[in-house]
Amino acid sequence: MLKLLNSSREDMLNYITYQLERFFPDGQTGIKQSLDACLNEALARLENCINAVKMWRPGEFDYLHSSQYAMFLYFLANTLWRSNGEQRLCAKLFFLNKALNGIDCFFEISLPEIFFIGHSVGIVLAKATYGNYLVLYQNSTIGKNYGIAPVIGEGTIMYPNTAIIGESHIGDGSVISQGVSVINRATPGNCLVFQGEAGELVFKPRKMEKDEFFRH
Repeated sequence: MLKLLNSSREDMLNYITYQLERFFPDGQTGIKQSLDACLNEALARLENCINAVKMWRPGEFDYLHSSQYAMFLYFLANTLWRSNGEQRLCAKLFFLNKALNGIDCFFEISLPEIFFIGHSVGIVLAKATYGNYLVLYQNSTIGKNYGIAPVIGEGTIMYPNTAIIGESHIGDGSVISQGVSVINRATPGNCLVFQGEAGELVFKPRKMEKDEFFRH
């Protein structure tokens, strides 16, 4: 069971309800009841992520840890969406996450079961195909081009100011170096991706004795 630091389940439920009612004072009723119905599942999904991240203490969630809270708000919105398709409240959770944490992650997106956000500010995520053990840092973007979305392989790392756009297929274990944009391209996997001349990409072998980010 996930331990909520400095909070109980009821406190957490009241806290989110209070935030939504103050950010969006439009008189919508039934907010707490709708959140209550999906809170346990959202917390279980979050626990799965937290337990997998090496730098975080397993089994503990701090709502004042902005990366953890950003992930939690996504899981809550996505769980609610999958449960009953309630767009209005899901949209509010999406906007709340965007306002608090600077992340643009729509509730309909299917992020992997296990992922890690280093710094959430400026992250923009489209409806793409996401592999497990995804790492995202600030100002990383995954976007469509002419309606075509990328396919992101397992163990992809996106360092700050990176982008994966359009008909791109990112092989498992690809590390996108800071400032690199992959647009309508493929990476071979298990590689470091650098920006070359004239917009070309340079691939170098990735030597990895252990996973820096995750417990497997």
